[in-house]
Amino acid sequence: MKKFSHMKYNDRLRLDILIRAGHEPKEIAKILHKHVSTIYRELKRGRYIHTNSDLTEEERYNPDEADRKARENLKEKGAGLKIGNDIKLANYLESLVADEKYSPDAALAKARERRGEFSTMICTTTFYSYIDKGIFLKLTNKDLPVKKNKKKKKRKVRQSRASRGESIENRPDEIDSRETFGHWEMDTVKGKKGVTKSCMLVLTERKTRTEIIAKLQNQKAESVTRALDRIEKKWGDLFYKVFKSITVDNGSEFADYEGMERSCRRTGKRTEIYYCHPYSSYERGSNENQNKMIRRHIPKGTDIDKKTEEDIERVEDWMNDYPRRTLDYCSSRELFEMELKAI
Repeated sequence: MKKFSHMKYNDRLRLDILIRAGHEPKEIAKILHKHVSTIYRELKRGRYIHTNSDLTEEERYNPDEADRKARENLKEKGAGLKIGNDIKLANYLESLVADEKYSPDAALAKARERRGEFSTMICTTTFYSYIDKGIFLKLTNKDLPVKKNKKKKKRKVRQSRASRGESIENRPDEIDSRETFGHWEMDTVKGKKGVTKSCMLVLTERKTRTEIIAKLQNQKAESVTRALDRIEKKWGDLFYKVFKSITVDNGSEFADYEGMERSCRRTGKRTEIYYCHPYSSYERGSNENQNKMIRRHIPKGTDIDKKTEEDIERVEDWMNDYPRRTLDYCSSRELFEMELKAI
């Protein structure tokens, strides 16, 4: 069976010469070793109306214009869909992002864990491209938790008054570098303004990004202290090795630094509390990123009073089992358990 190839620029130049010499498309097809349909399509692609010096018009072929249009068509068509023959992978990724609130990158990490079940695999860039092009049935850019991560410029704020307790400026360098396990950031995630009295207390371990979420009945300092008391009692003697320090902002719910530091099980401190500079949320960067993940399941404006302990626990488990690029696609739970075994 005779094989035919696509037209190249040199073929178009030869076609121009042959058509000017009066050759018919069928003859040209034999000379250029192309299918006659290819020649007709090519003549149509490069067709233009030429005005002669006597103001008469005639139809001609422009090889440059034909080449330009051909390249544009190829660019729009793009490469064939790699995922096209693997419906199982497409459905799995679509479900993780649209239903389970995974990012495309994390969804692919989950898929790689089950690589043997799929006939192909794609990269993160290709996944985003497919979403942009509308390849998936129920997955669009609106379903993505974060489309593009814009880094905000960090600005140093001059402190007008002393911190309630120890300033972050005096926090040891080993905590900043995330080399040591057992140092946490703490914040509150609040519900619908003017409606919700309760809030969520969130603690993020800096090295492993492990998350602890506790529902508070109100947003007062004594509720935060009582929550830390419950965590200390739950962990027992291990608490003092796992919760070496906690960094907080200057919110009123964290005003009682002595209460947060004071142990409910023994004499003296249970942990060290450090305060960020005012308006410097980037100093609790892990906490801020984790809060955005919580918002995938509990959006702003949600009445947290109506959320049960089981609802909160499901979000906590989801976060701790989430594969993270910054952890080489391990989950926080995996690394946290490794750290506990090492203690």
